[in-house]
Amino acid sequence: MNNKILLLFAFCLFSITGKGQMVTGTVFEIRDSSEISLPGVNVYWADSEIGIASDENGNFELFKPSKYHKLVFSFVGYESDTITVDNIEQKIKMVLTAAKTLDEVQIIRRSMGTHIDRLNPIMTENITGAELCKAACCNLAESFETNASVDAYYSNAVTGAKQIRLLGLDGAYVQLLTENIPTLRGLASPYGLGYIPGAWMEAIQISKGTASVKNGYESIAGQINIEYLKPNTADKFFVNVLANDAGKRETNIVGSANLNNKLSTLILAHVEDNSQIDDHQADGFMDHPFLRQYNLLNRWFYGTEHIHLHVGLKALIENRTTGQVDFERGQVRDIDNPYGIGIDTDRYEGFMKLGYTFNNDKNSSFGSIFSLSNHNQEAFFGIRDYSGEQLNYYMNLMFQTDFINESNTITAGYSLNYDDYVEKLDQTEYLRTELVQGVFTEYAYKHDDDFILQAGLRLDYHNLYGLLFTPRVHARYSISEHTIFRAAAGKGYRTPNVLAENNHYLANSRRIIIAPDLRQEEAWNIGLNMTQYFSVGPRQLTANLEVHRTSFVNQIIVDLDSSVDEVSFYNLDGESFANNYQIELAYEIVKGLDARTAFRYSDVQFSLQGDLVEKPLMSKYKGLITLSYATPLKKWQFDLTNQFNGPGRIPSTSANPTEYQMEDSFDAYTIIHAQITKYFKTWNIYIGAENLTNFTQEYPVLAADQPFGEYFDGSMIWGPLHGRKFYIGIRYGISRDEN
Repeated sequence: MNNKILLLFAFCLFSITGKGQMVTGTVFEIRDSSEISLPGVNVYWADSEIGIASDENGNFELFKPSKYHKLVFSFVGYESDTITVDNIEQKIKMVLTAAKTLDEVQIIRRSMGTHIDRLNPIMTENITGAELCKAACCNLAESFETNASVDAYYSNAVTGAKQIRLLGLDGAYVQLLTENIPTLRGLASPYGLGYIPGAWMEAIQISKGTASVKNGYESIAGQINIEYLKPNTADKFFVNVLANDAGKRETNIVGSANLNNKLSTLILAHVEDNSQIDDHQADGFMDHPFLRQYNLLNRWFYGTEHIHLHVGLKALIENRTTGQVDFERGQVRDIDNPYGIGIDTDRYEGFMKLGYTFNNDKNSSFGSIFSLSNHNQEAFFGIRDYSGEQLNYYMNLMFQTDFINESNTITAGYSLNYDDYVEKLDQTEYLRTELVQGVFTEYAYKHDDDFILQAGLRLDYHNLYGLLFTPRVHARYSISEHTIFRAAAGKGYRTPNVLAENNHYLANSRRIIIAPDLRQEEAWNIGLNMTQYFSVGPRQLTANLEVHRTSFVNQIIVDLDSSVDEVSFYNLDGESFANNYQIELAYEIVKGLDARTAFRYSDVQFSLQGDLVEKPLMSKYKGLITLSYATPLKKWQFDLTNQFNGPGRIPSTSANPTEYQMEDSFDAYTIIHAQITKYFKTWNIYIGAENLTNFTQEYPVLAADQPFGEYFDGSMIWGPLHGRKFYIGIRYGISRDEN
């Protein structure tokens, strides 16, 4: 294994990846002789669909194709402006002027923390840093509290592991990327949402349904891409310290430096500790694990007019201990001592990206992405032992150019993904090596700014499953400036990693039954979306309606229904689908008060013993209301989130003794979060409360009094495990010097 790491890392050092030229800048207004940053300003190249929104500090970083030179700044309530960009190395400082009408002057300084990308033919939600600051957001798992599309839930009642759900499907069907690099796969998936600290993230993009073929064939329910802070745009220094009354303590430190006008570096550090014992359920089990995590990322950026280089190294060490409150590490693990769980993880990652742009007339570029990771996990669940190691190497080479004219763009590339798994459950060893090589092409056609078509094809060869053909198409049609339709259809595949992705089922007495002939999961996804922008008074109301259907050709069924003594994994025999319907409204009610409301209904069913049954342990619908109010000049900010979760089905436990049975369904429930932030010049302090209603699932651990017995089960989780929690945090930053 070590020789493989050295060999692949040596290869990685000669790799290339591309982003092209980038321009950076800040947008603000002048008010009372002070510069007030403007978040959410639309910044885009004239006569193109290439654009971005400024972040909560008014900063932006935007790709610059060689053929575009006029940069447009547009924001509701302000006069649009256009500038010519000739020198990309000089940071742009853009001042917008408030628009005037015959009746009054409206000055709107805040934008929604979550907004839909107007130009992208793929339905994409952008979660900005401003949105992430509306809650504690300690890590990626906690970044979706104010989002209607993504749910984060506990995978069991004991380990503290969280998963996400999108379009009614579990996180395994969502492709997780960090800056377009596939990550948190395989062994990292059960606990990986806790590996990305909230303070490290610049933004999150959520794409629903099948995404672009450029990033592989794994996107079935959607794609979530995390953008880290960048060396050339991050604050010179930033620290975020947080603590809550459940014993959690964490510190995040960010430091960046421009070594010259081409070279910059960034260090991100995270330390987390929780050693407090809580048992509010009074069932003898800890409400949350002892957890200690050390997380470090160092990245470098080198940029010239035609070359951009990104290099990064990341290391993580995490230890979690949980189980009965009397359990201690080091004790003899047998049925005469308290039940305990220990999970120790070491993970190391590296990436290198280098891009080159050329042929200005055709806007041509070549780039690639290379990454290498090694993940080690040693764990025990009571008297069960589990260990796993995964080595992953990923490469993606791409060439892009215009052809015929600037309305036609073609992208072609080659990708390679290598995974080496070594897993052991008790005395049984599971070995698997996967090598997938693929070629892809994607064609994009743009007719003015009204119609955009993006069609892609992939052909991959998997050493275990043979040839995989992946077609995908996305279209965007703008009837008017205020009405946009999108449609998408495509196919996705996924290799099942049963033990790696489901080791949380080891925290019960069920026998794990894995069918010997598991095939790749395969599904089609179609989606329709309409986004409408209304002028309501002096402000804009955004309405978004969407429907998605995912139909599985094959799915690995996780069967908790057939027997209370087993959890079985086998190929789908029959039908499986997920229908998802969602409506969302966003509006600034009065100056400074943003509101967002949404309702989502999910119909998810699969065949079980010849009958269609509802997916268990998930709410059929979700309602969301978020309110965010900032006082003038943003001295104070008040955030409130209301989640309304519908009822759902629970697998039958009628075969258990009466005292160890659960109901066959659960009722609807409400969760409320709140936060208050006080801003000062260079720092802010925030206090908040999670789960103000203090609602928790009753008796989440079955047979908690007999953890080594035949009825012990910690996997029947559908609701919150923790009651009301209070937290306090401080953020302090020194912004980058303006030049």
